[in-house]
Amino acid sequence: MKRTIHYEAAFESFLRERGTPYVAVDEAKRALFGGVSLKSFDFVVYSRSGVNLLVDVKGRKFPYVTRGQHRYWENWVDDEDLRNLSTWEEVFGRDFQSMLVFTYALGDPRHAASFTDVHSFRDELYAFVGVPAELYARHSRRRSPSWQTVHMPTRLFRELLAPVSAYL
Repeated sequence: MKRTIHYEAAFESFLRERGTPYVAVDEAKRALFGGVSLKSFDFVVYSRSGVNLLVDVKGRKFPYVTRGQHRYWENWVDDEDLRNLSTWEEVFGRDFQSMLVFTYALGDPRHAASFTDVHSFRDELYAFVGVPAELYARHSRRRSPSWQTVHMPTRLFRELLAPVSAYL
């Protein structure tokens, strides 16, 4: 499947390079489950070290620059994404865990030292960290009621995240 979103394409390239088995999910189609429309996640990733993963890729810039300020570790998520991941986890059963994979496009190669999993894709560096969706949901806080988004405070997010390779 051709990925048009570069963050997802970079993650797929990372998985391929590692030889990690996965299935890309067609996000253009929403699934119906129990009469409810569910947004699809991005990948089913088969883990050699633990439960298999239902991955939703969240692409962010590192740092994100706004009004001259550099913001690191952006990690906001839509409420709907967390609800849908929880439902998908129930559908797939206990051998699967929903995972948020934050894929950071590194604006400066020097930032690569902050990460374990770094991958070059289309002449850009990307870093990958993950946090189980249930853990993220448990510790998240409201970011924007109007946009229906949540986030984790940076310090807590950095404590709970792990290199994606730790789950593979």
